[in-house]
Amino acid sequence: MRFRNLVLTAAVAAALAGCTNETLDSVNLSSVKNKTEYQLSSKMVSKMRELGMQKTSPILLRIFKEEGTLEVWKANTANRFQLLKSYKICAWSGKLGPKMKEGDRQAPEGFYPLYPNQMNPNSSYYLAINTGYPNTYDKANGRTGTHLMIHGACSSAGCYSMTNEQIIEIFALARDAFKGGQESVQLQAFPFRMTAENMARHRDNPNIEFWKMLKAGYDQFEVTKRPPAVNVCERKYVFNQQAAGQFNAAGQCPAMTTPPALQMAMASYDKDYRRDYEKALKKFDGMVWYEPTEAERKAVVADQRKGRELAYAPTGTSLDAGKLLKVSDLEKKLAEQKEAEEAKQATLIQKEALEKAAREGKGLPVPQANPLERPVEQAAVQAEPARKSLWGLFSRSEPAAAPAAPAAEAPAQQGAGQPAAQQPAPGQPQAAAGGQQAAPPAQDNAQVAAAPAGNAQAPAPEQQPAEQPKKRPFWKLWGN
Repeated sequence: MRFRNLVLTAAVAAALAGCTNETLDSVNLSSVKNKTEYQLSSKMVSKMRELGMQKTSPILLRIFKEEGTLEVWKANTANRFQLLKSYKICAWSGKLGPKMKEGDRQAPEGFYPLYPNQMNPNSSYYLAINTGYPNTYDKANGRTGTHLMIHGACSSAGCYSMTNEQIIEIFALARDAFKGGQESVQLQAFPFRMTAENMARHRDNPNIEFWKMLKAGYDQFEVTKRPPAVNVCERKYVFNQQAAGQFNAAGQCPAMTTPPALQMAMASYDKDYRRDYEKALKKFDGMVWYEPTEAERKAVVADQRKGRELAYAPTGTSLDAGKLLKVSDLEKKLAEQKEAEEAKQATLIQKEALEKAAREGKGLPVPQANPLERPVEQAAVQAEPARKSLWGLFSRSEPAAAPAAPAAEAPAQQGAGQPAAQQPAPGQPQAAAGGQQAAPPAQDNAQVAAAPAGNAQAPAPEQQPAEQPKKRPFWKLWGN
């Protein structure tokens, strides 16, 4: 019996060790009276003590978009940071890659200092910490955006959104660190863990050069377990550099050197990385990673929204929704996505054109298969048959209007009305087709009708049109 209890105890301990302890220490919000003064649980404080951490010691935040993880690291008594707790990010919008401009729905990537004045206890999303985007690097590169947060409510449009139970704990950890004297909390936001395999898997991504720059700071934290000193010059990040002059974000970098101890440690780390990267390249030879859209990530976790309020909108992880594909398969998939997007845009263009035509009272344009590839052509308008006048509805003797004869069928008028280029030379008869002389055409009624009104002569009696029957006035229709 005792042996059985020991086995069960060991099994439970192993399970707990493999957890991020997020599930072990869930906050009961119904018992929280003041969210900004929430005190960390006894379990959390006990873990800090076991790891040699003070309750008010400094913290650091790391975000990994691809796997949807936010980590809280905390300094121990040796001033080296250790992982305290990992949280599953509930929602982040956009795709992997940095935020470039306002409205692109991208969540920031880079290194951001968080100051006490960026803590928002009155957020509409329960609690919030402003990331400080755009930072010095973002501004130097012309990137724009505002109000990019880490907040609660599990709904994101460019932010990193947690559940309310998560954000109240993260907020408390930052609050206690500021109380202990920490001036700013460093936020490191990465697209993924920058291992050799992940860098090889994303080697074809258009953001790879930006990510290589971030990787220098990532690697130095991995080696030192201390937040790197971050500066910006020549519109790029530099880490842990000793400089003789001042750093200018858009200007030339000053003369810089890396501390010798860090340089030696990084040399060994880089050697191992290059070896692992070559192995990864062979593993992914002929393969490429398909980065899923936000909609594809949402589809994977759609069942999580069932039974919850509409504001709860988890977005899932890129690892769950993405996949490795052959290059040819990816090209085909991207072509299909492009075609679908063009069809969607075409539908919107046609809808707008129809709505505009309806508002202006104009004829409706002819729908096109794809107006993005060729302009919408105006439909040929067929002549409608002549309508009877209102009075003609009551008069049976009114004839239908005869269609006008095409101009091409009327013979050319001779004389002054004929263009000079078409008149025959004096003394020479006009030649007909086949080389024979053609008799002068007779001037018929059509020519007379086409002549100017001032010069028109009355037609001969035999040429007068037949007399039309007299119309019966409409008021006599009701007479006897």
